[in-house]
Amino acid sequence: MTSSPSNPRLPIHAATGTDLTARSWQTEAPLRMLMNNLDPEVAEDPDHLVVYGGTGRAARSWEAYDAIVDTLRDLADDETLLVQSGKPVAVMRTHTWAPRVLIANSNLVGDWASWEEFRRLEDLGLTMYGQMTAGSWIYIGTQGILQGTYETFAAVADKRFGGTLAGTITVTRRALSIGVLGNAAEMLPRLLEMDAPVDVVTDQTSAHDPLAYLPVGVPFEEWEERRTADPAAFTKEAQASMAAHVRAMVELQDRGAEVFDYGNSIRDEARKGGYDRAFEFPGFVPAYIRPQFCGGRGPFRWAALSGDPADIAATDRAILELFPEDEKLRRWITMAGERVHFQGLPSRICWLGYGERARAGAKFNEMVASGELAAPVVIGRDHLDCGSVASPYRETESMLDGSDAIADWALLNALVNTASGATWVSIHHGGGVGIGRSIHAGQVVVADGTELAAEKIERVLTNDPGMGVVRHVDAGYDRQHGDVRRLRRRPLRRRQLVPPLPGHRRLARRRRGAGGPDAGEDRLRRADRPRQRGLSRTMVIGPSLTDETCMSAPKTPRCTGAPRRSSSVHTASYNGSETGPGAAAAQVGRRPLRASP
Repeated sequence: MTSSPSNPRLPIHAATGTDLTARSWQTEAPLRMLMNNLDPEVAEDPDHLVVYGGTGRAARSWEAYDAIVDTLRDLADDETLLVQSGKPVAVMRTHTWAPRVLIANSNLVGDWASWEEFRRLEDLGLTMYGQMTAGSWIYIGTQGILQGTYETFAAVADKRFGGTLAGTITVTRRALSIGVLGNAAEMLPRLLEMDAPVDVVTDQTSAHDPLAYLPVGVPFEEWEERRTADPAAFTKEAQASMAAHVRAMVELQDRGAEVFDYGNSIRDEARKGGYDRAFEFPGFVPAYIRPQFCGGRGPFRWAALSGDPADIAATDRAILELFPEDEKLRRWITMAGERVHFQGLPSRICWLGYGERARAGAKFNEMVASGELAAPVVIGRDHLDCGSVASPYRETESMLDGSDAIADWALLNALVNTASGATWVSIHHGGGVGIGRSIHAGQVVVADGTELAAEKIERVLTNDPGMGVVRHVDAGYDRQHGDVRRLRRRPLRRRQLVPPLPGHRRLARRRRGAGGPDAGEDRLRRADRPRQRGLSRTMVIGPSLTDETCMSAPKTPRCTGAPRRSSSVHTASYNGSETGPGAAAAQVGRRPLRASP
């Protein structure tokens, strides 16, 4: 494919093979995944940096993209790049356990969190919409939504149709066997008129942003012109069409169909369009997925930095060997290997639970170390996960304790992954449901075959889904054999995973002499003993946690982070001239600031 005459950067393809274009695999990985997000086989509109969802970008501008690429190529393993809504703003001296990249996208203060204010700031060049995996550089193409849909429809089958959808008719915008090109706001009412025998109805339009939804009566060819010319009028037209769309969904439910929102905020937009029954069908998470979230189960994706499909075939086999008892997983991995086309770098996604993700990550790292895989792999996930999102119209809809809108958990998830050694961590606002409706976090960790990577993987892939278990237990859930039960709650303690660091030994030695030579050590040992009371009120967060053992006795928390090293606070220096507001922080197109030693 030849370069675009208007943009010589295009087409963009990630490097493959084992030759590095950055200083280490820890920085090569985010570089390749950023570029992979803009691969023409992956991105929706690479000319405008849009990855998916109509507006989800990988970088704020081409100048910002260039600066990110240049910085990643020169970034050291004790430095961290800061990216503010798609623009690199600084490089800080940190340490080897710190993320190489920290990303914040689209975040707005509460009273200002509206599409109108976001678009005003976007027009000023101050922000961008990062969706979920677009601005966090871990999108893998349509396989992500395909696999999530597989999990959801498998749950629908279990709940309503005796474990199979064979013989049922499903109405959605992405049909498998019967395809009809048209506007859903027109087609669904027509199905009602025809008295069509519909079993399952959902929707996957880009309804989170009214400007990304095509209203009835607007020709596709005029879409861009109409929404740009008068966004407010276009929004009203889109909301009116969504009201008709959702009305048809509700009436199909009235006739006996299984109907659910697939997480795009179409119900709320229909409400704004004047339809007062919009929320009479549930979102897919409270209807089908929450029992899995309670057990720390959610999306687990990985990409082969080698570019070799054989690496994914090998990891597919490893997954099946690790979890031979999971029939649904076996069915998906087998089907994906036969039917799913790779877009950009070869990749795979499946759903794994607490403990399973850490086992899979450890196995992948061993395969890199042994040479079974040609090059390292990156391991990440969608932000749609058990403990990484606050989204009252999707992941946290109808929480048992009413905590739907509490965003602390998503922020804690990002902080925990930062502290655990993830390679890059992101905090976004909006995602698939729109501005003002969600806060969500993501992480990616690199399996490069080293012992350091193994330690990071164990922590990240234990703590990340562990946050999902913690979040749901705190809300009053306990998933045991599919049942949801109340728990009496007290703070959770993480199980000791590594021997105590030197600081603990020093503490023990200082205590000697008061109460005998081994008094300090004895106190530490006593703290590690199982408590004799309250066992039913406390969970253990550690690699052996299962649904059946989540009420085990706690252990004393231990330091499990990086070895201690000296650090100091540095001020940022900038030797460029100011050309406008914020230029002293970083100029678009220039290298981000580096903290001075």
